Amino acid sequence: VALLMSTGLWVTYADFYGGSSGIANDVVLGQLGEQLAEVSDICFFLLAASAIVEVVDAHQGFKVVTNLITTKSKKGLFWVIGFLTFFLSAILNNLTVTIVMVSLLRKLIPNDDDRRLFGAMVVVAANAGGVWTPIGDVTTTMLWINNQLSTIPTVTELFLPSLVCLVGSLAFLVNQVEEDTSLTESTLP
Repeated sequence: VALLMSTGLWVTYADFYGGSSGIANDVVLGQLGEQLAEVSDICFFLLAASAIVEVVDAHQGFKVVTNLITTKSKKGLFWVIGFLTFFLSAILNNLTVTIVMVSLLRKLIPNDDDRRLFGAMVVVAANAGGVWTPIGDVTTTMLWINNQLSTIPTVTELFLPSLVCLVGSLAFLVNQVEEDTSLTESTLP
């Protein structure tokens, strides 16, 4: 639906920009090319990241992480996954960490409703963790590459606010986690 809507909007824009001749001019074609390049970058990145996650999963690479998680409490697992995501996203790209952690959640959390709540927490934790290092988030990476910020002040000034954001969000969301015995059905060791 989104592709059809965007195609329709681009056709309408191209038709009425600079007159209604029905032929797109060079300005519109340039803008369309730029937008298509940006969307393609994101799609190729997601495709590559998903492929890496699937290869790691096929070779049981997630066992290293799942073997270290021994809790059978959903609230305890909520905090563990939150902090793990927070620190992983500081050393990796937060989008990649989100993909990895959601793949892990498919193995750890058998209940779909719980998995959605944990997934929301992963997104919050990955974004909070990606902010305080130059390599954790695309925006800070671009600023770092263009010498708009430096590493030490970024880490020292943003770590505490990012941690507060994580803890505050987790403290709010953990109240929505209902304890039950569903974790015994998971693929935890």
